[in-house]
Amino acid sequence: MAGFFGLFNYEKEGPGISKDGPKKKTFIVFFETFFRNIWKFIPLNLVYIIISLPILTNGLANVGITNVARNTARDKHSFGLSDFFETVNKNFKQGLFAGIINTVILFLITFSLWFYYTGKGAFAALGLGISLSMLFVFTVMNFYLWTLIITFKFTLKQAYKNSFKFVFINLPKNLICLFLRILIIAVNIAVLFLSGNHWLFALLIELFVLALTYPCFNALLIQYCTFPAIKKYIIDPYYKEHPEEDLEKRRALGLEVETKPKKTETGENTTEISEEESDVIFED
Repeated sequence: MAGFFGLFNYEKEGPGISKDGPKKKTFIVFFETFFRNIWKFIPLNLVYIIISLPILTNGLANVGITNVARNTARDKHSFGLSDFFETVNKNFKQGLFAGIINTVILFLITFSLWFYYTGKGAFAALGLGISLSMLFVFTVMNFYLWTLIITFKFTLKQAYKNSFKFVFINLPKNLICLFLRILIIAVNIAVLFLSGNHWLFALLIELFVLALTYPCFNALLIQYCTFPAIKKYIIDPYYKEHPEEDLEKRRALGLEVETKPKKTETGENTTEISEEESDVIFED
């Protein structure tokens, strides 16, 4: 099967390139994909920020941008803003509730960090360590949560449960993704310190650039780091046991559909693909 769900297939060459041609490194493929779609991403980034401003509606912005990033990472066509709003509409209830839940959880974790950081003694140190661990788990869960919501027919409880499992199942890739995100923040802070008396001007420039690029950049990065694990532990095992289900949706998502031989009346072998779909896995 080529790549992961048609995604992250780093052995896939462009038109006219031999299969034996040189393979591009993962980070090269990522940046090529990002800059090739930069003009589509810019309006998406601005819409994402606007929808996220009320905070509680951040979940709606996340389901929309995750869908565009997922399709873009697989080299599947995306209409950008129209796909964004279509996904928000289809996942409005779960996206809104997940955003509210996340806001409450983040508030509690932030409060606990402040509370234990200002405290003294072994108890405060232990509480701070636990709070930092909770922040790590919560942050990484959000790498997976939105993809699971828009891709599968999970309840919100199932989406959170599976997101929690993936924190540990795919820990090395999660750490890489988290490190890269922290690195971006660190670089921007360093630029401010190095700008000296021009820090305010540098800050305005950074905020402008981040507003135009970062939301989609971050969503695309997460897809490259997490989707292989989702395919390996959810998609592949299910369709190994149910090879003829969700055929059209699998084709639309870039997943190869195996055919099975069938004898014709003349005794010749042909292939048959059942068109029945049970709608068990994929979300419409």
